Amino acid sequence: MVAHRIADRRILRLIRQWLRAGILESNEWHETDRGTPQGAGISPLLANIFLHYVLDLWVHQWRRRHASGRVSIVRYADDFVMGFEKAADARRMLVDLKDRLAKFGLALHEDKTRLIEFGRLPALRRQQRGERRLETFAFLGFTHYCGWTRDGRFIVKHKTQSKRLTRKLTALRQEAWRHMHAPMAEQQRWYASILRGHYGYYGLPNNSRALSEFHQEVRRIWFRCLRQRSQKARSLTWDRFKAMLERFPLPPPRITHPWAVRTP
Repeated sequence: MVAHRIADRRILRLIRQWLRAGILESNEWHETDRGTPQGAGISPLLANIFLHYVLDLWVHQWRRRHASGRVSIVRYADDFVMGFEKAADARRMLVDLKDRLAKFGLALHEDKTRLIEFGRLPALRRQQRGERRLETFAFLGFTHYCGWTRDGRFIVKHKTQSKRLTRKLTALRQEAWRHMHAPMAEQQRWYASILRGHYGYYGLPNNSRALSEFHQEVRRIWFRCLRQRSQKARSLTWDRFKAMLERFPLPPPRITHPWAVRTP
C-alpha cells in the first residue's frame, strides 16, 4: 500500500526494517510477523495508510454502489463513526464491513460496535410519542447525544465522556503527589497547564458543566496534597485554601471552541 504512492526504494526498505524490528519484552527480543511496532513513531502513520485503503476508499466505493441514501464517515486513527440516512443501508454496511475487514486480518470491536438511531427526525418522532431520548455514543473522549436549544431547534450536544474523565483524574491524583513539595508558584503553573490543556480539548459548547466539575476536582486534589505536605499543613482549611488561590489563581472553566456555523 505504501509502494502504491512511494517509489523511493530507500524509504520502502526503511519501513520494512521497522516492521521486522521485533519487540523487546522483559529484555528478551521477540520476532513479529504482523502489525506495526508498538510505541514507534511510524506506527500511527502506517496504520492510517493501511486504513485509508482498507476502509476509507472502500466506504466511498460502497456508498456509490449500494447505498440508497446518504452515507457519511468520520475516522480518527482506528476509531470511526458512520452515519446513514436509511436503516437498511446501515444494516447492510455492518455485514459487508465485517467481511471487508476480515480479508485484511482485522475485526470490529464487539463491545463498541453497535447500530443506534440518532439524529433530528428520530429524536422528533420520539419526542412526539413521549418516549425516552435516543441512545448516545462515545467518540474521541466525548459522549454525543441529541438535544434541543431553548427556542426548540435540534442540536447534537457533547459532554466529556465519564470514563475518560475518571481515568484522567486518577492519573492526575497520582502525578500530583510528585509535585506536592514543589514551590507554590511551580505547583500553580503545573495545575494551570493541566486545566488549560483540558479546556483546549473539551471546551465545547454545552460542556460547561463537565468543565466546571473538572476544575473543582483539580482544586480538591491540590487542596488534599497541600494538607499532606507536613503536620503543620494539616491545619489548612478550605477557606484558607481559597484565599491562597487569590495569590496563585487557577484558570476558570471556559468554552474554547465556537458554535458550529450552520449553513441553510
